[in-house]
Formats: sequence, structure tokens, C-alpha cells
Amino acid sequence: MSDGPEKPGFEDRLAAAEDAAQGPKRKAPGQSDAGSAQRAIELAMRLGVEMVAAMVIAVVIGWGLDRLLHTKPWLMILMVPVGLAAGMRNLLRADRGR
Repeated sequence: MSDGPEKPGFEDRLAAAEDAAQGPKRKAPGQSDAGSAQRAIELAMRLGVEMVAAMVIAVVIGWGLDRLLHTKPWLMILMVPVGLAAGMRNLLRADRGR
């Protein structure tokens, strides 16, 4: 006689845990997922905006310092690599966050 519903065995629990750890199953190559295409576009737009924003901010800061210190165009030129580095850092940080 059984006291209650049968408990799953170790193998069943292990298989369920492995399935949960693997996440959703991949689709076949012929199938497309509209949601994944949308997420890819969103990620590309975000990364593009991150890079452009860092460059624009660096150039504006360089331009402002050039006007303030009368050193045109040297500080603006110096800030371009700083903007590139900041943009790349933002891209790496955004990539780690997803």
C-alpha cells in the first residue's frame, strides 16, 4: 500500500534539474523567432547609441575646453581617443550585462 503519491527518483530529479539549467531548447535552423530578431535590433541600437554618445560628449568637452583655454583644436583632437576608449568601455560593460 502506498501512503501518497510516488516521489520522483534521483534520476528523474537529476534530469529535471539538467533541463532547467540548460534553459529553453534551441530552434531548428529553418525556424526563426521574431522576438530574437527584435532583441538583436534593440541591442545593436543600444550599442550604437552608447558609442556615439561617448564620442559626442568627449568632442563637446574638448571643444569647450579649447574655447575656454584658446588652444583650438588640440584639446578636441586629444579628447577623440578618450571618447573612443569610453565608448568601447561602455560597449564591453553593456555586453557583460546582457
